[in-house]
Amino acid sequence: MQDASLEPPLQPFDLGRRLAAEALGTALLLAVVIGSGIMGERLAGGNVALALLGNTLATGAGLVVLITIFGPLSGAHFNPAVTLVFALRREIGVREALAYVLVQLASAMLGVQAAHAMFAEPLLQVSAKLRDGPAQAFSEFVATFGLVAAILGAVKFRPNATPTIVGLYVTSAYWFTASTSFANPAVTVARSFSDTFAGIAPVSAPAFIAAQLAGAAAASALFGWLLNPRTSPCPTRSLSPSSTTPAAELRATRSP
Repeated sequence: MQDASLEPPLQPFDLGRRLAAEALGTALLLAVVIGSGIMGERLAGGNVALALLGNTLATGAGLVVLITIFGPLSGAHFNPAVTLVFALRREIGVREALAYVLVQLASAMLGVQAAHAMFAEPLLQVSAKLRDGPAQAFSEFVATFGLVAAILGAVKFRPNATPTIVGLYVTSAYWFTASTSFANPAVTVARSFSDTFAGIAPVSAPAFIAAQLAGAAAASALFGWLLNPRTSPCPTRSLSPSSTTPAAELRATRSP
């Protein structure tokens, strides 16, 4: 049996347990993202690169752990864009997908508040950090496209390594995208309610979310084709009574 992955759950857990796994995993993911951002900024002494590095490493490592733990339970989506992809692939039902998304959105908010509580921050906040412009939106398209590509490729070829592959991809995407790779609508919404290092102003969120969903849909379509070639059967040579076989041809050449 395959180990943890982002595909639909491999064990027959009931929907309640699957939703609980999604809730716990998404909440913990947001606690990691927001909490490590606060810690990084406090310890970096104004060095934004150092703060981002701390935020990056904590998020990547946290994802590996969370996907390993919750993957066999719920598929460890933690992300409406990922759930959308599996719904498009008809690997999760529409009602289940909607339930996943609602749980992801609600639990992401709880994770943000948990991080605020741990660092004695006001629980309810609204971010003032603008992340506007076409470059930021395009970065989110690329980040989410790459995330879905990493997931689908890992599930197809290296399912046991999926947690590590996803964690490494997110770690790299923090640094090669101008937006620092949110790549997750639930994360984007929740981070708009944190006026901390990892926050995003609510006015910037719609463009991020639209780009994320577009990137996920594009990757689903492309990799649905790329990873599932339709092989045609090898053509067979007709051996009708009038056909001449190689052996018959050889005998004919030797005949007087």
